[in-house]
Amino acid sequence: MTNGFGFSERSVSESDLDRVTRVLMVSGGTGGHIFPALAVADELRKRGRPDGHKYQIEFLGTHRPLEAKLIPAAGYRLQTVDAAGLKGMGGIQRLRNLLVLPRTALNVAGILWQFRPRVVVGVGGYLAGPVMLEAALARIPTLLIEPNVRPGFTNRLLAPVVRAAALGFSQTAQLYGKKAHATGLPVRQAFFEIPPRHHAWEAGQSPDADRRLTVLVVGGSQGSRAINQAAPAAFRLLIAERGPLRIIHQTGEHDYNEVLKTYQECSLSAEVHKFIEDMPGALSQADVVISRAGATAVAELAAAGRAAVLVPFPGAADQHQLENARAMEKAGAARLIVQSDLSPARLAEEIKLLISSPAGLEKMETSARRLARPDAAARIADLVEQLAG
Repeated sequence: MTNGFGFSERSVSESDLDRVTRVLMVSGGTGGHIFPALAVADELRKRGRPDGHKYQIEFLGTHRPLEAKLIPAAGYRLQTVDAAGLKGMGGIQRLRNLLVLPRTALNVAGILWQFRPRVVVGVGGYLAGPVMLEAALARIPTLLIEPNVRPGFTNRLLAPVVRAAALGFSQTAQLYGKKAHATGLPVRQAFFEIPPRHHAWEAGQSPDADRRLTVLVVGGSQGSRAINQAAPAAFRLLIAERGPLRIIHQTGEHDYNEVLKTYQECSLSAEVHKFIEDMPGALSQADVVISRAGATAVAELAAAGRAAVLVPFPGAADQHQLENARAMEKAGAARLIVQSDLSPARLAEEIKLLISSPAGLEKMETSARRLARPDAAARIADLVEQLAG
């Protein structure tokens, strides 16, 4: 019996299931896609059996630099194809992206033929669409990881096609019906090992340099221009009113020099980074976090048990970041500022509200931890094993 690409299901299953189960991960190009995929891959990689069975895991992505950096560094092979999105595109750009699709489809078909995965796992993004569709046509089991409260365009289209959907939020289950599994979104184990923060500044005394109120600013892996512009001025207002403050700021590549210059011009001492490799380490030092509201960001905040001011990216597909932030706010785990309302004064005010009541801040931290799912990677790995048969 042959599948849509002309190779037999018998050849795919028997060759792989003896000792090796091959899994293809389609991770997208941002940290919000890559880190959950890596967490599941790591969980599968460490699962071995006495008979020597193991998982062979490869990643399929585009040519975006973060994938090229993070995935090989984690010890996985990354194959890349040309791909382009259609959502939100118009005119000539949409036509150009449409013309890329046939080449994407051919390249994906070749990789499926060569690697012969037993299961394909997708985490959204425009590349997941053609890969998951072609895998389904080839009768290869597919698992979709949907990290957001409101699924993006690609993941909504894939709902009828995939075999199973692992959901970061139980509110999403209705779209996927019986395929839905509320697993939570996997994040690295290091986030769950972050101890509660002792707020030494709560006594109202003059804290020493090591115990200053610490605010961490994270605008996503690529940074946030709106947050980058508002935060330094907000800190200037805050310091003028309440005294010393420790600032750790991830700017992204594009805004790094400008933000660094702004802090220097404002005579503010800040630790400014283009990208923070050790995010668990940074969160362990933070009393308050200012962040976008991507699914991975809010899952990491929950795992770490950190109170946050969330500023959702308004250009996110179908406003999924806004829905994520609303879910966190409703659970008592974060404060929400819509970007159109973001200003230095408003941001400073939200931070003051958080730090004015240490007991209230600790309550938010507890609420955040209640949303965490330490077993998410294991539960998704269980689904992969079930699909692999």
